[in-house]
Amino acid sequence: MTDGPIGQQWKTLDSDLNRISRVEQAATYVARPMVGFGIALAFIVLAALAATLFFGQAPSNYVVVAAAAFGAYMAVNIGANDVANNMGPAVGAKALSMGGAIVIAAICESAGALLAGGDVVSTISKGIIDPASVEDAQVFIWAMMAALVSSALWVNLATWVGAPVSTTHSVVGGVMGAGIAAAGLSAVDWSSMSMIAASWVISPVMGGAVAAFFLALIKSQILYKQDKIAAARRWVPILIGLMAGVFASYLALKGLKKIVHVDMGPALFIGLAVGALSYAMSYPVIRRASVGMENRNKSVKILFGLPLVFSAALLSFAHGANDVANAVGPLAAIVHALEFGTVEAKVSIPMWVMVIGAFGISFGLFLFGPKLIRMVGSQITKLNPMRAYCVALSAAITVIIASWLGLPVSSTHIAVGGVFGVGFYREWHMERRLRRPDVTSGQVKQIAREERQRRKLVRRSHFLTIIAAWVITVPATAMISAITFLGLNAVVN
Repeated sequence: MTDGPIGQQWKTLDSDLNRISRVEQAATYVARPMVGFGIALAFIVLAALAATLFFGQAPSNYVVVAAAAFGAYMAVNIGANDVANNMGPAVGAKALSMGGAIVIAAICESAGALLAGGDVVSTISKGIIDPASVEDAQVFIWAMMAALVSSALWVNLATWVGAPVSTTHSVVGGVMGAGIAAAGLSAVDWSSMSMIAASWVISPVMGGAVAAFFLALIKSQILYKQDKIAAARRWVPILIGLMAGVFASYLALKGLKKIVHVDMGPALFIGLAVGALSYAMSYPVIRRASVGMENRNKSVKILFGLPLVFSAALLSFAHGANDVANAVGPLAAIVHALEFGTVEAKVSIPMWVMVIGAFGISFGLFLFGPKLIRMVGSQITKLNPMRAYCVALSAAITVIIASWLGLPVSSTHIAVGGVFGVGFYREWHMERRLRRPDVTSGQVKQIAREERQRRKLVRRSHFLTIIAAWVITVPATAMISAITFLGLNAVVN
């Protein structure tokens, strides 16, 4: 029956339906990214409308509306790019699902920004431009607008190519470029710029070294012991106490500026107290959790899962408290200049401006964050809970050391440097073990060496892409900002 005319019609109909189904699937696949762009655009429009409500519709206030839109755009890009550094290792280690990581990060980022974000923000980022060189309020407004536009565009481009970059350095480059275009090279404090340039190297190297050190410690004191579970019972509570103490100091120094100002000495004392308490509380918990576990590395990984989740949440809180200023700092400066007609080194951040920054970061994370989370968490090197724990701990420790030494560092560079440090340590450790005569047979060693050459533990293509993006971030944003400033000045005048 299927060979007759009716059967042929059914075959034709089935074929047509299959084609329609494929077209629908293709349309859905193409439209999916557009949904994210549409929601992001709607948020940017809402931010602009909010500025209209606060400032009315006077001609001069249209500048605030435009600045609010670009501030929202910058905040979305920070959520898409910067937040991956905190959540990527936990997702890559499978301690958190992608959905769980995004929810936790969105809550903690927003809480950090709204509860502990600074009351004031530096208008001339990192003091790299002499305020006297841009005393004219109109020139200052266009310079801040150019810095906001250029840094947002650059972070967006970096996210598109899959490179986690420092949003702080993006804003620094934007301010520098606009300052040079407005007042010449003499307006730049080149000593401050040299310190920032040095941080391109200092941040990732410090982060990688600290992460590699703790991974070596875990391997030698737990994984290579005859009784891994007994070693874990002894060392995991110590590491949890260390993590809690370090994060307590980190939050006291960097994440609680709005609530209370804490110097280095009191912050370290707080960390010591919290670390001791955490050790005392975690010791019986780890002992109970380890009862009946097999004497395997897989069992030890389980014990690091929950501490890793807490560390990711705390890093996100501190990031929201600190880096939201990258989105709203230039916007707050523009609002202040239009309101009072003066240029100040530091200005207060209106609550509506902070809300735009906090919600923008969350929207960016929800809509576009998974791409960079996967990059940091699984595409640079393979992470498990222990390796990811080392990366998170390294991020907090390195920031504290840098604060003590007075070094400007990037949290993005530290976190990604920690991932690289873990990966390169694994390569070095593998090479070292293969050279030992007592490890395995010559034939197995040769196979292992060939496998290592074929597939490095750190993907070199990602390594080179990220390093290149870091190196050109400041010059690229400076150039874009200078061109934008000159264009705005030409249009206005």
